[in-house]
Amino acid sequence: MSGLVTKQAPDFTAQAVMPNNTFAELTLESYRGKYVLLFFYPLDFTFVCPSEIIAFDKKLDQFKEKGCEVIGVSVDSHFTHLAWKNTPVEKGGIGNVQYPLVADLSKNIARSYEVLLNDAIALRGLFLIDDKGVVRHALINDLPLGRSVDEALRMLDALRFHEKHGDVCPANWRDGEEAMKPSAEGVASYLAKHSK
Repeated sequence: MSGLVTKQAPDFTAQAVMPNNTFAELTLESYRGKYVLLFFYPLDFTFVCPSEIIAFDKKLDQFKEKGCEVIGVSVDSHFTHLAWKNTPVEKGGIGNVQYPLVADLSKNIARSYEVLLNDAIALRGLFLIDDKGVVRHALINDLPLGRSVDEALRMLDALRFHEKHGDVCPANWRDGEEAMKPSAEGVASYLAKHSK
């Protein structure tokens, strides 16, 4: 997994359920010029997965305002994705989420992102891909451990801040806070102000 950070994100073309509930062929390369938050989840109609999928959907506008598209992937078919979207939330569905859900029946996408578990399902992999198609952040959780959407947004903010200003973002940095100059003096100055 860590081997993908700083490298071109593995491209793929696969069937997806789009926000308007149509089926379409989705190619990662077509998102070049935008940031992409690509996340894998194990299976449709499971337990932790809907909480994450719905949580990403609730914050989708915040991702889009920052020029970032969200894409979900699992080893289910696009037909199963649509059935899950058409199932009410109170009955275990995810409702009409407004970002694509990609079908990875061959498991080749999960394999290329190094998140395939026992050649069966994907671990909870999350990849922040920059507008040039480079993986800049990666996180993999075991199956029972849900991810933090707020942390994904924080990482997007940090990447955008670094690209704009050249400064580096320290631990727990949030948008609007002071960052560090990427030098020994910059780090020393920052730590002198913030280590108390």
